[in-house]
Amino acid sequence: MKIAIIGHGNVGGALARRWAQAGHLCVIGARDPKSDKVINLIQGNNGVSATEVKRCVRGAGAILIATPPGAIPGIAQEIGDVSNSIIIDATNSVGSRASSSVSKSGDFDERNSYEALKALTNAKSVVKCFNTTGFENMENPDYDGVKADMFLAGGNKEAKALAEQLAKDAGFGEVYDFGGDDKVPLIESFAMAWINLAIMQKYGRGMAFKVLRR
Repeated sequence: MKIAIIGHGNVGGALARRWAQAGHLCVIGARDPKSDKVINLIQGNNGVSATEVKRCVRGAGAILIATPPGAIPGIAQEIGDVSNSIIIDATNSVGSRASSSVSKSGDFDERNSYEALKALTNAKSVVKCFNTTGFENMENPDYDGVKADMFLAGGNKEAKALAEQLAKDAGFGEVYDFGGDDKVPLIESFAMAWINLAIMQKYGRGMAFKVLRR
């Protein structure tokens, strides 16, 4: 599958490498695909390439958004009509939000990035995933043979099914569904739990969540 990845930071880079290793074709969308940062990401990684943002989404089976939330309005304008595409929102509205000032309809105010993506792209298939842990766990979700879990939320079954498969392709264990669109704020709060423990409480970034069930 071709996966368009918009955002070539730690999260986008880690998932691009993992998915390429699983046999997917990952295309990084960057405003400057020839920048040193992008070149360093694609070098030595077969199956990972880069192009302009508006071109990377063409023919993609999934579009991963792994940018700061504030970049979403500009991205929505650049990528054009993706109303029939599956979009995976890996952003977190932590300290910043997608600006409502450039909303096409102007009818929402300070919602999370998930709602901004839906409103600005008119995409019907959007899912929140890959936002609840650090990029280190995307590079390697295996803890001595125990695979970290992944979590998602959203109202579209097709998008959630694809995100679940891609999470497993990246090496994660179980994938837990938080629920529909109304549970997206909850999954963002859950991301804050990892951030709090790993960084603020200084447990370190080498930690992940695993659900235990009887």
